Amino acid sequence: MMDFTVMFIVTTTLVLIFSPSAYSQSPPPPVLTPTPAPAPSPGFVNLTNLLTVAGPFSTFLGLLQSTKVIITLQNQANNTAQGLTLFVPKDSAFAALTNPSLQNLTQDQLKSVCLFHALSQFYSLASFNTLSQSDPISTMAGGLYTLNFTYVMGTVSLSTGWTNTEVSSAVYSTKPVAIYQVDKVLLPEAIYGTNIPPPPPPAPTPYIAPTSDTVGVGNTSSSTTSKPSASFRIVGLGGWSRIVLAVSGGIVFLL
Repeated sequence: MMDFTVMFIVTTTLVLIFSPSAYSQSPPPPVLTPTPAPAPSPGFVNLTNLLTVAGPFSTFLGLLQSTKVIITLQNQANNTAQGLTLFVPKDSAFAALTNPSLQNLTQDQLKSVCLFHALSQFYSLASFNTLSQSDPISTMAGGLYTLNFTYVMGTVSLSTGWTNTEVSSAVYSTKPVAIYQVDKVLLPEAIYGTNIPPPPPPAPTPYIAPTSDTVGVGNTSSSTTSKPSASFRIVGLGGWSRIVLAVSGGIVFLL
């Protein structure tokens, strides 16, 4: 009886060992496709630091700070999906303002002038080609504060009625903020009216006197004294000969 039990155990063990299921491999674990990491959000853009370091923009930056517009622009740049485009005049542009100027404007009007230099969306230089076909473009000043754009072979021009200028350089252009330098202050018709004085006439072309060896058409005079011709010398010599002969004849007659 014991031998049968031992034999049964051995046989069962051998069957389990050599069973095909013993050599079957478990299926590999499923391959999981890694989920792409979310794109990093754009870094915070400090407009005050940018305008302080980038160029001669202290006058415009001072206006943004005194009118509190810098807070509005900063919020548009970093807390919206659209971003910000800002046109920044150089200090020399403010110094060149004579008539009209910013001196008699109220605080609200100064605020509107500052917002007139901003668009509530990020625009690269190339995108102005499309933007120029949708004129006029509303600014962050709202209402009638619009700009007209022209794009010709990479050159972006701006027109307000009172101001015609160009984008002279890109100060900063990384989404969501684009800052472009302009050579003139943008003056809106909504403040200064539509009675725009005509542009000054072009300066007359300076007169260039002809050189000394150039004779104009119809000019019979000469800048140099001409030498007497040979015929003049002959005629002159004949006249003296007649005078000498007449005097000689008179002397003979007296004798």
